Amino acid sequence: MMTSAAPGPSCTRASRVNLLLIIFLTVLCHAAFNGTRVAVSLFALSHGGSPFVVGLLMALTAALPMLFGVASGRWTDRVGSRRPMLLGSSLVLAGALLPAISPALPALFLTSALIGTGMMATQVALQNAVGELSTVRERAHNFSHMALGMSVSSFAGPLIAGFAIDHFGYRPAFGLLAVLPLATLVLLWLGPVRLPPPSPHAQQHTDRNVFDLLGTRELRRVFIASCLLAMGWDLHTFIVPILGTQLGLSASRIGAILSAFALATFTIRLAMRWIAGRFTEWQVLTGAMFLAGATYLLFPFAGNVWQLTCLSFTLGLGLGAAQPMVMALMHHIAPEGRAGEALGLRTTLMNSSQVALPLVFGAVGAALGMTTVFWSVAMCLGAGGYFTRRR
Repeated sequence: MMTSAAPGPSCTRASRVNLLLIIFLTVLCHAAFNGTRVAVSLFALSHGGSPFVVGLLMALTAALPMLFGVASGRWTDRVGSRRPMLLGSSLVLAGALLPAISPALPALFLTSALIGTGMMATQVALQNAVGELSTVRERAHNFSHMALGMSVSSFAGPLIAGFAIDHFGYRPAFGLLAVLPLATLVLLWLGPVRLPPPSPHAQQHTDRNVFDLLGTRELRRVFIASCLLAMGWDLHTFIVPILGTQLGLSASRIGAILSAFALATFTIRLAMRWIAGRFTEWQVLTGAMFLAGATYLLFPFAGNVWQLTCLSFTLGLGLGAAQPMVMALMHHIAPEGRAGEALGLRTTLMNSSQVALPLVFGAVGAALGMTTVFWSVAMCLGAGGYFTRRR
């Protein structure tokens, strides 16, 4: 296993290649996470699961990350990125393999918890690695590259899951998805990936309190914006399998609709250098929230696969532009030696909403219809856009 390299400016060819390797690891693990999450939803629906059951499964992907996000970030600050990535990839691998070995509804609950926890640990470590290996000037640009990679994985994961389910069945689909985190582990052990070592400033904050970060006004604003955007993102993942099933669409078409969202995030992130040169981070976040809110107002009127695909693509354009800006702001504002902890706290806050909201979405949708859910989220995003516009 390669030893970690010290962080520094990513200005050489070797550094750029190393960044691409890190992004490739992101793509592999994130594709497995997204594909498995879609396969879990479709498997539950095909076995008679209600929207509430699907909401519960989606909530479980965020339950343990909600509890351990801050601890994972602190661990990353203390030990570097490699060990959290190894642990996280192993958990995603175990979660994807479980339904292939035991294809029953109860196994899906454990799968959801495993892939959620594993992806949380991996993502915090990867985001910290990109931030630490970048100069301040390059950070937003490098995070946009990482976001491009995640767009690819968000596109590939649901597509792989949908086509594998339609052509081979659920067990082979889960087995195929498990190959991706396995490849991540192999590359981490054998590949020439340089990752940042422990933060030299981490020991200065042994008596730190996580509420210190929430007490930072600018950082608190970033957390609020990030949670609202994550709500919009997760509602899409939660609702498309339900709407698609109600319309009688195949797993392949449902996967294609989800992939259209990912394709849009990839498209908008190709233009991030141009966008970042003309708009501030807060202006981009404001536009993203207003566009996402307007799109959710239209979702109840979608009655076929093409309308759903167009709305998913439009939503992806808005939400896809926001994530690189959030990550750049986070690293700019977080105190030295606490970047991983700030990322972990962001993960905890986001996953707290991800635990509660799918349950709320499922219960409200079952009682009052999904139109109420769509318009409630649209109002929240619109209010968030007004908040960031004032900022």
